[in-house]
Parts: sequence; structure tokens; C-alpha cells
Amino acid sequence: MNRQEPVAPELINALLEASKRLSTQTVFFHQAAAKYLGLNITDHKCLDIVLGMGRATAGQLAELTGLTTGAITSVINRLEKAGFVRRAKDPKDLRIVYVEPVYANLQPLGDIFGPLGEAMSKLFSRYSEDELRVILDYHERSIQVLARVAERLKE
Repeated sequence: MNRQEPVAPELINALLEASKRLSTQTVFFHQAAAKYLGLNITDHKCLDIVLGMGRATAGQLAELTGLTTGAITSVINRLEKAGFVRRAKDPKDLRIVYVEPVYANLQPLGDIFGPLGEAMSKLFSRYSEDELRVILDYHERSIQVLARVAERLKE
């Protein structure tokens, strides 16, 4: 999907501005979601990571988030106290402790993300399959750009 013809600077500026507004609104949404769940935003996003991975170690969470292992221990403690995760030892290596979702307690996430998924599906229905593939490509490439820039900031 590489384009060779020049793009109007006004369009580039509009895209950059829309991306900033989307990013800000996304942060505000996740802050509201975290508050609804009785968590802070870092705990909420760490729960998201655990759910995406199925289970994670404290070390994995620290690596993925850039937080210290001490900070991650506090996150895990709060998530466990809220009932969203539990610690489970690896039966093959008792030195390894995983953080696992407690699926029976995750209905509040469905209360948040169910309606969001429905609204986004309705939005997607406005676009053709080819347009959705372009949007998906944009999102995947944006994720890569953000990850690279974040890595540079950590150095």
C-alpha cells in the first residue's frame, strides 16, 4: 500500500490532528473504564495485558509496561484484591508464579466493552471491506510506529 504521488499537506495535518484527538479520547475512555472498575488506569491496562496473554508473570508485565517489578507487584496486589486476577504457581516449576484472570469476576469488563464493541461494529459497517483493510493496515502500522518511538524514549 505504498503511495508514490504527493499528499496535500493539509490532509497530513488533518490526519495528525485527528490522531492526537483519538489518542486523547482513548486515554479518557480508559481512565473512565478504570474508574468504573475501581482501578487506576495502569492496573486496568495491565489487566488487559494479562487477558490478552491468558496469563503472565510479574517479570513479563514489568518488561511490557516499563514499570519496575516493585510497581508491578503493587499492580498485581490491587488486581487480586479487586478479584480480577489470581496468582498461580507453575506446577512444573514452583519458582514461577503466573498472574491469571479470574474469568468468573470479569462481567464488569463486559459491561464496558460489550457496548463499545457493538458501537464500533456499527461504525465499521459504514465502510467497504477494502476500506476496512486499509483502516486495519493503518492501525497495525501505527502500533509499530508507537512502539518504536516509545523504545527510543526509554533509551
